[in-house]
Amino acid sequence: MGPHQKTMTNSELVFIPSPGAGHLPPTVELAKLLLRRHHRLSITIIIMKAPFGGGAYDTAKLDSTPRLRCVEIPSDDSTAALISPTAFLTAFIDHHKPHVRNIVRESIADPGGTVRLAGFVVDMFCVDMVDVANEFGAPTYAYFTSGAAMLGLMFHLQAKRDDDNLDVTELDKNSRSVISVPSYINPVPVNVLLDVLFDKNGAKMFLDLAKRFRETKGIIVNSFRELESHAIEVLSDDPDIPPVFPVGPILNLNSTTDDGKVDDIMTWLDEQPERSVVFLCFGSMGTFPEEQIREIASAIESGGHRFLWSLRRPSSKEKMESPKEYEDPGEVLPEGFLERTSGVGRVIGWAPQLMVLSHRSVGSFVSHCGWNSTLESIWCGVPIAAWPMYAEQQTNAFQLVSEAGIAAEVRMDYRTNMKPGGEQMIVTAEEIERGIRRVMSDGEIKRKAEEMKEKSRLAVSEGGSSYDSIGDFIHHVMNE
Repeated sequence: MGPHQKTMTNSELVFIPSPGAGHLPPTVELAKLLLRRHHRLSITIIIMKAPFGGGAYDTAKLDSTPRLRCVEIPSDDSTAALISPTAFLTAFIDHHKPHVRNIVRESIADPGGTVRLAGFVVDMFCVDMVDVANEFGAPTYAYFTSGAAMLGLMFHLQAKRDDDNLDVTELDKNSRSVISVPSYINPVPVNVLLDVLFDKNGAKMFLDLAKRFRETKGIIVNSFRELESHAIEVLSDDPDIPPVFPVGPILNLNSTTDDGKVDDIMTWLDEQPERSVVFLCFGSMGTFPEEQIREIASAIESGGHRFLWSLRRPSSKEKMESPKEYEDPGEVLPEGFLERTSGVGRVIGWAPQLMVLSHRSVGSFVSHCGWNSTLESIWCGVPIAAWPMYAEQQTNAFQLVSEAGIAAEVRMDYRTNMKPGGEQMIVTAEEIERGIRRVMSDGEIKRKAEEMKEKSRLAVSEGGSSYDSIGDFIHHVMNE
């Protein structure tokens, strides 16, 4: 074999994303980015369909992307039978291992062929697919769709559990205590840690993911050095952690739609003064009970700002479905609210979030601080009023407020109570109004948000930190 023959072979990566709106789109965008950067690379995305609604992605529109194909594993009765509050994820991944093995064996892993199986790129929740990659003698890379500081938190708590016998579930999540985590500059309040960490089964599953991350050849992170320089340095300096490749922000910037509702929203925004509109939107699963909706309405009305509010009906918690539209939002809003605010605001259903954030009239974003939404807000230079709801959003909010300085707090420890019959936390109109007023008027937060916008765009430009990191990853894959 000549000295250049190895790198001249066409190489194929197998991508395995988690089902869900927060995971599949960033995976697709990463795949397209890698393909643009290397002409001898091809990618197969294996999509495992969830047995519940949400996160639908139109894979048909990917057909025109050269060297990218999608293979869907449909959901059936045997998948639906796996649903359980704690063990669903593990069972779901195990259930799909034979399907993935067959797809790879039949269409990619051909020892005598012209294409080399260069590795698996698995979503953070699919890292048990390392087992399948090992069967083919292929390296596994994890794709971490949240931030580097959160990745550091997972590694820290996993090491504390396995080396020092720390039981994280024994921490008091209702206390004002803090813990020191190397990937965060400031001590982290226990009351912003993920809910899953306070449940015995949940904590085991979550920290076992981190243990498996250590088995990978590298971890791709949807973040960028300038946003999380401290965390990335801490991860890179730890010899027990695989190489980390910060490649973000990875966003779908070409999302277009010819929906008449979108035209209507954008036309309304065109008529508003620059940076005058408060945009309220809470992600793919973000909904509130009626009592909380009335508090938000009261805050909006008394605050007097122009507003665009994406308001959707809670779905059945048992069915794990996506939120639905209100036929008449007036049914859950204070009487006369829509009439009284018609001159300054709009209440809508689903929102084209990135299009709205990109609009010059939007001055702040009341957000659940999901990582994709956070990156979109940063990309557009829109400061955030932080109102996290579930998953790692509370910890993201803490990071945005106390470290990045690009957000003001609405209620950092707010949690959507996912348990039927559980007591619901309510944020008062005064708290909401205070957070919005601060983010709309604080010049320092606005300045930092604008600065981070410029840094995010430089990071992905040629010669930028994320651009170079993608090059490092491709070199790693092609020469493995």
